[in-house]
Amino acid sequence: MADSKSKATTKATPAFVNPLKQTYVSEVRQKLKDELKLENINQVPRLEKIVINVGYGAKKDDKAFIAQVETTLRKISAQAPVAAMAKKSIAAFKLREGQNQIGSYVTLRGDRMYDFLDKFINIVLPRLRDFHGTSTKAFDKQGNYSIGIIEQSVFPELNFEDTNILHGLQINIVTTAENSDQGRALLQHLGMPFEKAEKRN
Repeated sequence: MADSKSKATTKATPAFVNPLKQTYVSEVRQKLKDELKLENINQVPRLEKIVINVGYGAKKDDKAFIAQVETTLRKISAQAPVAAMAKKSIAAFKLREGQNQIGSYVTLRGDRMYDFLDKFINIVLPRLRDFHGTSTKAFDKQGNYSIGIIEQSVFPELNFEDTNILHGLQINIVTTAENSDQGRALLQHLGMPFEKAEKRN
């Protein structure tokens, strides 16, 4: 009987929901629907995935560099990186289609996507030297956003040993927006600190 009572009174621990995701669902989505004058809530743009990638360039054969890149991606995303293979053969660079690794990347979706964006906006960007806001010109026609980081040292998960070999990385935020205006509105409501337009005389 004691066992049955303990089972009956045991409550499941509520699942953690990222604050940024919660804000989107409870506030941002309705604001975007009204602001963009959309008829259906399902038309409201949302985040689809975030892809973080690093190209090796001339260091494609440098094992220490590749190991550093993989460590960076694994620590900042909490996910194992995937090899990016050459899509075409280029004799001058000794590349063969599908046989040479030219970079590494991770693709984040769901909670990990929101966790990363939350950290990126509130912790990483403020640590950039002389930061005055992100560019408003980095959207493509479909409303996806790309931003490059020169050095991985701005990520809080990395210690001194993880930054002995410095490298940059590219962050691509893929949305369901139909155009750049929708994409910008979505990211702005999620807290992306876009640079302010200079006032003209």
